[in-house]
Amino acid sequence: MLSPRQGLLRPVGCGVEELRRRRREREAALRRARREQQLVSKRLLRDDTPEEAEGGCVASILGEAEIQQFLWLAQRGTEEKEREGALVSLRRGLQHPETQQTFIRLEGSMRTLVGLLTSNQALLQLEAARCLHELSHSEQSEVAEACLPATSYLLTYLAGHSSDLIELCLYTLGNLIVESEAGRRQLLPQGIVPALASCIQSPHLTVLEALGYALSQLLQAKEAPKKIIPSVLASPIPQHMLRLLQPGPKLNPGVAVEFAWCLHYIICSQVNNALLITHGAVSTLGLLLLHLAGTVQSSEDAGLELFLLQKHPSLLPEGLWLLNNLTANSPSICTSLLSLDLIKPLLQLLPVSNVVSVLVLTVLCNVAEKGPAYCWHLWPGPLLSSLLDTLAFSDTEVVGQSLELLQLLFLYRPEAAQAFLQQSGLQALKRHEEEAQLQDRVHALQQTALHR
Repeated sequence: MLSPRQGLLRPVGCGVEELRRRRREREAALRRARREQQLVSKRLLRDDTPEEAEGGCVASILGEAEIQQFLWLAQRGTEEKEREGALVSLRRGLQHPETQQTFIRLEGSMRTLVGLLTSNQALLQLEAARCLHELSHSEQSEVAEACLPATSYLLTYLAGHSSDLIELCLYTLGNLIVESEAGRRQLLPQGIVPALASCIQSPHLTVLEALGYALSQLLQAKEAPKKIIPSVLASPIPQHMLRLLQPGPKLNPGVAVEFAWCLHYIICSQVNNALLITHGAVSTLGLLLLHLAGTVQSSEDAGLELFLLQKHPSLLPEGLWLLNNLTANSPSICTSLLSLDLIKPLLQLLPVSNVVSVLVLTVLCNVAEKGPAYCWHLWPGPLLSSLLDTLAFSDTEVVGQSLELLQLLFLYRPEAAQAFLQQSGLQALKRHEEEAQLQDRVHALQQTALHR
């Protein structure tokens, strides 16, 4: 995560609006960094047979003659196994950028591959789809764009019965969405949103995870707020996304993380968050975080990182990001958070990791900045002692966010400042007086505490 800006908090003269403005600037930078990192990502789904993977065998770069030969055999081979084998060899060759460039320059090659994709032989069709998937994963934009003639077929097969083919088509579409605005313009009138809506009721977890990836790529496009998200919100997709985030024995972390990303982009767009709230977004996230907090509390593992961070590396942070985006500008959602008694469970998540700690503290800042009535729910209670504990952390981002929350708390609840002093708060602050990134904020908080 990005480092906090120096001087975020100033002595007593710095008002809550200035604190809010500077924190929003930092959060916007964080979201841009996360979006850019996610936007350039593509997924590669490979399912090499043991024979192919044996000995770390590397496929050779193919020239024009070899590509033509494999395509000819795939079309006109006398036996199905021979035809399938030709596509396997082509697909392995297409793992090389050099082969990809040769392939798209070869006249009629893509037309032939698309024709094989429409074959009535399932294995041949699947191998043709794998070839397209390799091309869609290319870092060279012209290679991925050469796959666009296949998009209508990829969408058609989302309504099929083969979960393997559906999964492959979804990842391929997701890769093409990332790469090409022209591709997105082509896919929207072809009906990608209804096609994805039909997939979200699949019983196959692999399909749902692939769907979440493809949908998240679509939702983060620059034109999404005007041209894509309204259509998604008008479909059954939001209700099913929230269903897949509900805690319980059927909760799948991989699927939940993908759809948490989707909700993240929808919420950040501010297109119609009220609709998500009516579908139960706040209660769903609240229950999810309560479930995760309970899991942390009841875990017998000595290291919380080993339970949550290895088994569920992204679910908890993504849930907190969603909660942060929902509470940032909405007093009513902050009220819902308080009515769900989520403060204590959130505080229980502070020891999980530095990333989680920062996100928890950010959500609590969202609540605190709404004013005195909200801070009455934060103190008295366990918040102050928890913040004193976080001041012992070595991570400057965690400490910086703790300082900001304390500043907001003291602003609206002066009695909390007195309690802070009585609990050796000034001594806890001294530890960070010499840290360049924290000096200004430490000094500001010292002044605030002493003058309340």
